Amino acid sequence: MSNNPAEKSGRKHRGLLLMVVAPSGVGKTSLTRRLVADHGDLHLSISATTREPRPGEHDGRDYHFVSKDKFQEMIAQDAFYEWAEVYGNYYGSPKAPIVASLENGESVLFDIDFQGAMKVHAQAGPDSVLVYILPPSLAEMSRRLHARSQDSEEVIARRLSRAKDEVAAWEKFDYVVLNDDFDKAYADLAHIYHAERQKRSRNPWIGDLVGDLLAEDI
Repeated sequence: MSNNPAEKSGRKHRGLLLMVVAPSGVGKTSLTRRLVADHGDLHLSISATTREPRPGEHDGRDYHFVSKDKFQEMIAQDAFYEWAEVYGNYYGSPKAPIVASLENGESVLFDIDFQGAMKVHAQAGPDSVLVYILPPSLAEMSRRLHARSQDSEEVIARRLSRAKDEVAAWEKFDYVVLNDDFDKAYADLAHIYHAERQKRSRNPWIGDLVGDLLAEDI
């Protein structure tokens, strides 16, 4: 249930698509998972994929698992905001459940890469909000990538190079958050979400309320 007083009184918001983009090693996953945990009206986008479920994964919770034939059919029907083939498997963001969430006053968070965010934004327009998370420095990003010991030197070098290309495109984003202090970066991200939820365009009930206020005989 939403904690928003306006929604409790029947004054529904239109949700938004919050797309959070960052290079690997900047802390995006920790920030976005905390934001979702703290806000009942915000949930993660669930992608469709043609790969097999891994142990512990459940259809509809982790992914929508579909056959390649079904995925190709959805592509032909323009049923995705964005999709891509990765190592022989397909991944995509289905439109229908996302649109339903928006119209129901719920918001959807995309933990997404740069190219995917641009594709969604091109289709979703004013429903979408683009946020880029900056590292304090590429040297610190490199240190974090080395510290987690998940990638080879070659992969780390590619990630750093890609990060430079993305940072150079910072003006494409609505907001930029610097993650040099986790708590401050989280507070900034939460403030962005709260402010976007209050935009006039996402609160169509305001016009009727203002009309009633102006009609009051005082």
